[in-house]
Amino acid sequence: METTKRTTESSPSERIEPSPPFARRPVAETVKIQPVQIMSGLEKKVILITGASSGIGAGTAEEFAKKGSWLSLCGRNAQSLADVAKKCHEAGVPQDKILQVVGDLSQEADTIAAVEKTVAHFGRLDVLVNSAGILTTGGLEDLSLEDYDQQMNINTRAVLHIMKLSLPHLLKTKGNIVNVSSITGIRAFPGVVAYNMSKAALDHLTRSVALEVASRGVRVNAVNPGVIVTDIHRRAGMDDEKYKAFLEHGKTTHAMGRVGEVKEVAKPIVFLASDDASFITGQMLAIDGGRGVMCPR
Repeated sequence: METTKRTTESSPSERIEPSPPFARRPVAETVKIQPVQIMSGLEKKVILITGASSGIGAGTAEEFAKKGSWLSLCGRNAQSLADVAKKCHEAGVPQDKILQVVGDLSQEADTIAAVEKTVAHFGRLDVLVNSAGILTTGGLEDLSLEDYDQQMNINTRAVLHIMKLSLPHLLKTKGNIVNVSSITGIRAFPGVVAYNMSKAALDHLTRSVALEVASRGVRVNAVNPGVIVTDIHRRAGMDDEKYKAFLEHGKTTHAMGRVGEVKEVAKPIVFLASDDASFITGQMLAIDGGRGVMCPR
């Protein structure tokens, strides 16, 4: 009996296409990718920064410049202020959108001028950052009333004054305020009693005003840095050797085992000023490497 051999070979028209995942897929349509927005709502916003000639204030100015903000820089040192303005311009801010206001906020006339010149130049005010501050050393037994008055005048009274002057303009723009306080406003530290008091008062000023203006669309917050590498301790009289030892000691007083850098405070300030923080007000943001939650040792 003859056996017929059958073939399974199919004609091209009958060939079965491979099943997924090896099957051909249709070419995907072109998708338009939207640019990533970081720290929204800061481009072309008018930011008045006190203490902008050095330290946290200077670093904050540079961070705002990267976001395309327009800047009013207030400080006591004209040359340092000019240096900061140059860096902000190099970051992309047009020169005519950077105002330099040289003044001492312990003087009422200078505080008034800072706000008036800002509004006259830009036509409005969107954000106030209070970074100007001093450190006076001394415990209760060796603190002079003169030093106490100076400490409170700069760190508390001047802040209250410029907030009061700025508020009518911030109400118009639904703007906000960010105050630079200190972790010592939350946790006491020996040997700087007037500084501790000034920052604790600043924290409560922040909370109080936040409650007063929240319903009118203005937010008020503060940052509370731990030890940050700036010149504030040197200006308070600490020489290089003592400052080096102070920073080394900071490794044991901060849970993260180090002190902070200016940019680590500046960036959260920019965040609090942005629309990304639109539901945050009356808050004290500790930027302290865990120092505020540590037990004494």
